[in-house]
Amino acid sequence: MQKIPKGYILPSAAFTLERKYVKGYLITDKTPEVGDVVLGSISQVGQHQSLENAQGRIHSIRKGSYALFVYGNRYAPDYYEGLVPKVFSDKADLLARSGVIGEVITKSSKVIGPTKVRVFGYACDAQGKIINTKDFPLVKAKNDVKKYPRAKMILVVGTAMNSGKSMAAVSCCWALSAMGHDVRASKVTGTSSLKDILHMNDAGANPYADFSYLGYPSTYMLTDAEMLNIFNTLDLKYANNKENFWVVELADGIVQRETSMLLASEEVRERIHKLIFCAADAFGAIGGLKVLKDTFGLEPDAISGVCSSSPLHVQELKKFTDVPIFNSMNVEAEELTRLLLEKNKKKRRALLKI
Repeated sequence: MQKIPKGYILPSAAFTLERKYVKGYLITDKTPEVGDVVLGSISQVGQHQSLENAQGRIHSIRKGSYALFVYGNRYAPDYYEGLVPKVFSDKADLLARSGVIGEVITKSSKVIGPTKVRVFGYACDAQGKIINTKDFPLVKAKNDVKKYPRAKMILVVGTAMNSGKSMAAVSCCWALSAMGHDVRASKVTGTSSLKDILHMNDAGANPYADFSYLGYPSTYMLTDAEMLNIFNTLDLKYANNKENFWVVELADGIVQRETSMLLASEEVRERIHKLIFCAADAFGAIGGLKVLKDTFGLEPDAISGVCSSSPLHVQELKKFTDVPIFNSMNVEAEELTRLLLEKNKKKRRALLKI
């Protein structure tokens, strides 16, 4: 076991890991797994020029910057699709600012090539065991049985990455908390990044957590069972009080693999009190409404996202639907809270086969 140099960055992908457990690094050709932690340094700066640490601080990085990194997969249409490599190598791609590394499979033409990482070896504990973030969950439910009625779940989904989901979720947190309601918040899918859940906390949600609190650097390519475990663990931990609200965001679009898995699950669908659907433009919203209905048997209770900030998009959209639209950039707290408090008259239809 080799000694780890002082001054390394502990990134947010290793959010649950305390420095005291990291005693050295081991040089071995073990096959990488999701959550495995390695010591590395920046060998070439590309798209990502900074690292987010476990406290949410943003570090500028240069060639030679040392950090712990975490193997994980990433699905980001505006950036990269990346996977954990099938064999160990001393070279890796930085897939996200949070310190997730892997191998870029595809990339958007809007971004340049990934920042490159030189991998020295696997981080180890005092016994020489390779550290995996999934062995250090911060969130553990006291029981595995849900008692009903539960906190009212506001589920925020959208057409794609950057469609305005996080802003809509923040708006819901702010409106409800501003009107005196207790709000909890979670992001269930995506790639580790503290920004979105910290914004929900800034808007009044407390406590708050995402999948990284359970030790997952990302959720891309997880199994059905793993995805439901993340959702149910967060539900059991934060949504037991029927008087509270639980605002939940699912990353990327409704046809993305893990988001689609959860929307197809009766365990998730039965928990929906209000469904918020976000889109970047009116046409995306119109198409998304059809996919929600035809594929999942769902109709949103409100539309928001980037399109909601444009009067022209709203004008176009109103020609095709009477679903309420709220502007997530200019929220009327009382009006939005009234919408979120309404008893749900819509019956969630039986799941249609995909």
